[in-house]
Amino acid sequence: MTSSVPPATPSAAATSDASVLDLAPVVPVVVLHDAADAVPLARALVAGGLPAIEVTLRTPAALESIRAMAAEVPGAVVGAGTVISPEHVRETMAAGARFLVSPGWTDALLEAMRASGLPFLPGVSTTSEVVALLERGVNEMKFFPAEAAGGTAYLKALSAPLPQARFCPTGGISLASAPSYLALPNVGCVGGSWMVPGDAVAAKDWDRVARLAAEAAALAA
Repeated sequence: MTSSVPPATPSAAATSDASVLDLAPVVPVVVLHDAADAVPLARALVAGGLPAIEVTLRTPAALESIRAMAAEVPGAVVGAGTVISPEHVRETMAAGARFLVSPGWTDALLEAMRASGLPFLPGVSTTSEVVALLERGVNEMKFFPAEAAGGTAYLKALSAPLPQARFCPTGGISLASAPSYLALPNVGCVGGSWMVPGDAVAAKDWDRVARLAAEAAALAA
């Protein structure tokens, strides 16, 4: 199963057939404590060249942040992260999320994500989990926590026996380490938060966020 991103509006049709893994080399992983920051943050990320944005469900402001980004930032492809229950799937769909990301998976969660019709990246950290997802027709996954679970060496080792599996590694990745992940044949993109540092968000320094996003987007070259 290849996850393709549905268009939110006719202007987004260019992304309608694109995999989440192919939208940008880096997917910002965003934790927001104030939904008022959602729209300017998303605009800064899109301006820097990172349209796919994963808003994690770790704070009370998460759903409202997804709703605001989806409604007010046409260039953004807003997804929900830390999706760990069927209820999360329903809530984030209602808020306007266009893709789902989980840190791990169960059959119940996988079924709910599949039934949503949205593209999704279930989380894995072991070979057995990868094989189990391949058996269920899923070949695009989140590798988490990437650095703690073996990093590039682990993913490189998986590429020979399981070439059909593609990954978005997330967890402990930086601007310096991202290129080594992106060079692997089974990595489509990486997830990270270095382009949305907490001090920049607190200071509402959206120009800095846009500069950091542009550095990350340049990794595609």
